[in-house]
Amino acid sequence: QVQLVDTGGGLVQAGDSLRLSCAASGYTFSMLTMGWFRQAPGKEREFVAASSWSGSITWYADSVKGRFTISRDNAKSTAFLQMSSLKPEDTAVYYCAAAKYVSNWTVRSQYDYWGQGTQVTVSS
Repeated sequence: QVQLVDTGGGLVQAGDSLRLSCAASGYTFSMLTMGWFRQAPGKEREFVAASSWSGSITWYADSVKGRFTISRDNAKSTAFLQMSSLKPEDTAVYYCAAAKYVSNWTVRSQYDYWGQGTQVTVSS
């Protein structure tokens, strides 16, 4: 059973940066596709970014492309989401997710395991 613990959220100002971390256990981390999703109040959970097993292939939502970077350290079983130039509309609970096999990285239902979420609040 894969367990994910995501941390690093907080309250920041517009234009600031923040790095989220997702520590995984219970499975061979290097065999997991890792993703980040977010959910703002009253909205559906949406895709943010994803990384292939090796980290060599990444995918981003258009809304964060060029501002956010997903990465992973397989030796430490940890994934990261570096967020820069944050905007108030980035305010949400951010969730890391893991999948043993994914055919469409942006589809929430394809991820098998989820972290508990970490709140990111960006003030204007």
